[in-house]
Amino acid sequence: MRYRSTGGQAPLTSLRSAVLRGLAPDGGLYMPVEIARHSPEELEEFRRLPFTEVCYRVVRPFTGSELPEEVLWQIVSESINFPVRLVSLSPGLHILELFHGPTLAFKDFGARFMARLMAYFVRSETRPLTVLVATSGDTGSAVAHGFLRVPGIRVVILYPRGRISEAQEKQFTTLGENITALEVTGTFDDCQRLVKQAFSDAELNQRAFLTSANSINIARLLPQMFYHVAAYRLLPATSTPLIVAVPSGNFGNLTAGIFAKRIGMPVARFVAATNVNDAVPEYLRTGEFRPRPATATYSNAMDVGNPNNFPRLLALCRNRLDEVRREIWGHAATDEETLAAMRQIHERHHYLVDPHTAVGVLGWEAYRREHPEPSQGIVLSTAHPAKFADVVLRAVGTAPQLPERLAVYLQRPKLSLPMSAAYEEFKQFLLTR
Repeated sequence: MRYRSTGGQAPLTSLRSAVLRGLAPDGGLYMPVEIARHSPEELEEFRRLPFTEVCYRVVRPFTGSELPEEVLWQIVSESINFPVRLVSLSPGLHILELFHGPTLAFKDFGARFMARLMAYFVRSETRPLTVLVATSGDTGSAVAHGFLRVPGIRVVILYPRGRISEAQEKQFTTLGENITALEVTGTFDDCQRLVKQAFSDAELNQRAFLTSANSINIARLLPQMFYHVAAYRLLPATSTPLIVAVPSGNFGNLTAGIFAKRIGMPVARFVAATNVNDAVPEYLRTGEFRPRPATATYSNAMDVGNPNNFPRLLALCRNRLDEVRREIWGHAATDEETLAAMRQIHERHHYLVDPHTAVGVLGWEAYRREHPEPSQGIVLSTAHPAKFADVVLRAVGTAPQLPERLAVYLQRPKLSLPMSAAYEEFKQFLLTR
């Protein structure tokens, strides 16, 4: 399997090179040259197989001959050792719970797979690998726990000061060892900009061995297909069109959904559900993509003004607006609407959701109002409500029960280091630490 850059100016490369580079030399994002499609018979067989076996079969065509079968099986089986659960709120609306991994967020799928894949690829390297990651919330904790104590790899996590929940922050700023957290004075977009500048800095890359753990890295994206396929496996077989609502920030999750559709998953349409950081829904309405500074919201993991994966979305749709619109329908929600949705879901269904999942439900409801024909709706639930206990309390008047594996981190001291949004300061840190 070969990988190409969305920039179109970089040579084709191997999976190993794409994973360890993170970003292509021309600044583009790596994409598989081809996506193998599974037959309807294979997809039906997926319903009967163990989830780990399905994940292995889904990702195998994307690794080609670079990984021995037994190595890939070990990576998959060690990474995906927790369940995906489907909760039906009504006959036509289902919540796919993706937060049953170690850090209670959907990003455990991508981070754990990527950590093990990178460890295999750098096993014979003499230089330590530095993994850079910008986080608006859950990426930091998932990556930190995925890479903790992995030999030969250090992780540097950049996050915006005061813009993520305490539970999210404590999960990755209290670990130490090979995990360093930088508390940046700025927004998530500032953190993302610093990471991108580092990859484009020729001098820095000559002196340091850098890669990314954000969803710009193809190793984060490929395993996110797993739970999109899980949704298909868990739903009863039906000819009713399937609509998948995806809470969206950097758009890696939705991009992985379109990958899953390309391999054969029968999705009629995806709903890009965002908060007021609505660059992509605006693009779908107007045809104009206008990045802008991120606005802080209750659904902070989606506070992204310039989504990283937008070039991949365009590439999957041949850079044509009409094709993007056929695949994706967009909706944006305010904080007030998000709180109201959390309250209504709790009152009607006795079910607690975090603010991101609430934004997903709002997106699905808006889609249904405009498209009332029969459909099955799945909303991806990206985080456990306890990670946003203060927002849940504000919405429903009751704080969610805190899982023990989250509570333990809240008692630990924060070890993060302060950092400005100036690139030179960040560069010097990477060169001297």
